Amino acid sequence: MSNANNKRSILVLGGGPNRIGQGIEFDYCCCHAAFTVRKLGYRAVMMNCNPETVSTDYDTSDVLYFEPLTLEDVMAVIGHENPLGVILQFGGQTPLNLAKALAAENVPILGTSVESIDIAEDRHLFGQMLKELNIRQTPGATATSLEQALVLAEQIGFPVLMRPSFVLGGAKMEIVFDREDLKSYWTALINYSKQADLTIDKNRPILIDHFLEDAVEIDVDAIADTETVIVAAIMEHIEEAGIHSGDSACSLPPQSLTPKIIRQIEAATKKIALRMKVVGLLNIQFAIQGNEVYVLEVNPRASRTVPFVSKAIGEPLASIATRLMLGEKLAEIYRDKPFRQWSDMNYIAVKESVFPWIRFPGTDTRLGPEMKSTGEVMGIGETFGEAFAKSQIAAGSAVPQKGNVFITVKVSDRPHIGSIAKRLRKHGFNLIASRGTGETLRAMGFDVEIVAKIAEGERPNILDRMIDGGVQLIINTPSGKNPHKDEVLIRQTANRYNIPIYTTLRGANAFIEAINFLHQNPEVQVKALQDYM
Repeated sequence: MSNANNKRSILVLGGGPNRIGQGIEFDYCCCHAAFTVRKLGYRAVMMNCNPETVSTDYDTSDVLYFEPLTLEDVMAVIGHENPLGVILQFGGQTPLNLAKALAAENVPILGTSVESIDIAEDRHLFGQMLKELNIRQTPGATATSLEQALVLAEQIGFPVLMRPSFVLGGAKMEIVFDREDLKSYWTALINYSKQADLTIDKNRPILIDHFLEDAVEIDVDAIADTETVIVAAIMEHIEEAGIHSGDSACSLPPQSLTPKIIRQIEAATKKIALRMKVVGLLNIQFAIQGNEVYVLEVNPRASRTVPFVSKAIGEPLASIATRLMLGEKLAEIYRDKPFRQWSDMNYIAVKESVFPWIRFPGTDTRLGPEMKSTGEVMGIGETFGEAFAKSQIAAGSAVPQKGNVFITVKVSDRPHIGSIAKRLRKHGFNLIASRGTGETLRAMGFDVEIVAKIAEGERPNILDRMIDGGVQLIINTPSGKNPHKDEVLIRQTANRYNIPIYTTLRGANAFIEAINFLHQNPEVQVKALQDYM
């Protein structure tokens, strides 16, 4: 028997338990969906099973079902509530994974159709769509066996990005550089799938994509109603491609993209949204290599950047998307007041990730394709340096303005370290370096102190300097898949003693912008978010 009391009900599916890769950002969207559903006169029914989220508060929705997000449990709630429709877009990948099964049970799904969701998740259909739209995509394929993966990786071209299709937050995602590397990865993956009680098959294949080296990654959030597409934000990752989007800091507006590249990104986003008949939110990840724009991934749902974008531009994206799912059109919503475009921002907003390193002293803090962050913060300022400085302070990171900086970077980064060293010297930092990086810097004309490797047994080594308070900043780009023991110890010690460490050159450059701002503005000014709008 239905408990709807003759009032139209809308069921919103949450994201389930908090875990790395899927957390509070999606709960924000679910809450705004429930608020909007109630405001429009419907009965808001929330289904989630996380006691730490706002969506499970007693006053967020009209009724809460604190149940696991499995097909059986969702169908039980649907049978009891008899809702007009179900909203899947706001809980991350967990509810989206139920789309096909719910559609097979004739459950009305609000927003983007199951067929369109399938296009985004089926590699063949997705590739075919991009080809028809004349949009570049990195070469990719799917495999269900090691033998198949080896053949496909050779065809695609190493390095490749390997990723299980059945995971969240980039779990077991890895950049693989050669055949032996791939064999080792596959062995670890088989063990992981057994522990997770999952079978690698045609329904759960392993995704293989050519990895674009030295590329800039872009996140785009858009909103659409099958007729109109609004590109809500184009965000530039501060770390290069290869770092999980949930771990990379990002800037809105983008800082290095040309107007031509921005136009290409906007055009591709609109083409994809219209072809997929998106109703609600859409997230697309692009990579820019040279002057070429590539699509990496399309998610026909809310992304973890929706709260950040909503606050940065002053438009409640989740609420607007809910209205579209319930039948309104963008032209109606913005008839009297135009959408506030990201390109009209006269300030910079930076999203920075928050990591749990402090609770795990032995953890290697290098970033990669597998997501490790557990939250995010936001900094706003008139310049990028101000916004980035505020984001670092909010994330709990020290922002030293003088002292000793230890630099040790991989061989391919050494030709590019000169400009960073020059700017650090200008701000009063003394340069310390590992032997290889130090010799490169000396050849460039820098006065740099070279310290012996830890393994060489000389004392004091760099760990001694760090423990004694003789290092205020570290720039350490990982050397590869199997890092030297020295660099792992350096990152672990930096974590233990709260020494800020940057593991990408782009991150180091951003940090120097923050230092530059703080040198010029010793007293950081704070303004209310509304004062920027």
